[in-house]
Amino acid sequence: MIEVAKRLQNVEEYYFSKKLREVNVLKSQGKPIINLGIGSPDLHPPEAVLNALVETFEDETAHKYQGYQGIPELREAIADFYKTHFQVSVSPHTEVLPLMGSKEGILHISMAFLNPGDEALIPNPGYPTYQSVTNLVGAVPVFYDLTQDSNWCPDFVALEKRGVENVKIMWVNYPHMPTGEKGSVKLYEDLIRFGKRHNILIINDNPYSFVLNRFPRSILKYKGAKDVCLELNSLSKTFNMAGWRVGMLLGKHEYINAVLRVKSNMDSGMFLGIQKGAIEALKCSDMWFTSLNNVYDQRRQIVWKIADVLKCTYNKSATGLFVWAKLPEHIKAEPYIDLILKEKSIFITPGTIFGSNGEGYIRISLCASIDQLEEALERLT
Repeated sequence: MIEVAKRLQNVEEYYFSKKLREVNVLKSQGKPIINLGIGSPDLHPPEAVLNALVETFEDETAHKYQGYQGIPELREAIADFYKTHFQVSVSPHTEVLPLMGSKEGILHISMAFLNPGDEALIPNPGYPTYQSVTNLVGAVPVFYDLTQDSNWCPDFVALEKRGVENVKIMWVNYPHMPTGEKGSVKLYEDLIRFGKRHNILIINDNPYSFVLNRFPRSILKYKGAKDVCLELNSLSKTFNMAGWRVGMLLGKHEYINAVLRVKSNMDSGMFLGIQKGAIEALKCSDMWFTSLNNVYDQRRQIVWKIADVLKCTYNKSATGLFVWAKLPEHIKAEPYIDLILKEKSIFITPGTIFGSNGEGYIRISLCASIDQLEEALERLT
């Protein structure tokens, strides 16, 4: 048996990759599983997106390699989108980099900026990929606490007291997954000041900005942000295009160029039809967001009832594709959701997969139909 690379010693298979195998086994045994664990949108993309994809098949260049930076029209559409919805001005030529999903960007940013031994600040709770990628590149994950008492925001005093001399980058994610906490103007300004004080690159991962959120924000809007910040975004949640794998990275030219040096050695460009579809998505009017959020709001009303039945507490002002709910005292998240899966055939995500501060919480997805959610509620009642 050939020994695997040492970098894998601290990297486990992604939780959902393992758990979905278990769920699929149960399905194959005839169990009527309702999946409320995954944030994979079940709604369709805008019709114009699908039409653009089909029309591309007639383009004689469609099946050739595409540029590593995406076609100019896509970069311009991303820049226009940020100008319209975030009041952020970026150059489509030098400050925008389309990605094959924002998850790809997490790896490429880490490869571009982290040396072995460098520290990366990672939210707890937070997206597990930040830790996995940090380990893959040989850097050191340093977790900073987010708690309900602090409205799921960083404690900068505690971080500075701990010491950040070896910290190179800081991952932040607002609107926050899994809690749904929105980023305030003060939070963004504090992050920028923190990054400047300690020469730390702040990366805001921002794919949930339009889901049940009336006031979408970008960290790049605030003074001095481009000096120390990058922002990731994605079409997966906003336009129901998770399987299309379209993301974007925005920020200062020098930072974008560093990531491009990695990316251009890792892929050969995005399929033209997907890029054309992405352009149409980015042109959608506000009516698209209103319609989408009407559906999610109806679903969330039922999910709140599910949380009530489970005797959980939750924040009704939170945003995003999930309801983050606090379990009754002394109930452990993972054994509890395993019991629900076994007895009720409902899969809910335990908060512990997002970090130790997720203990005592569960995350319920809105990516299920009204019928499925009502059926789940009935099973639990």
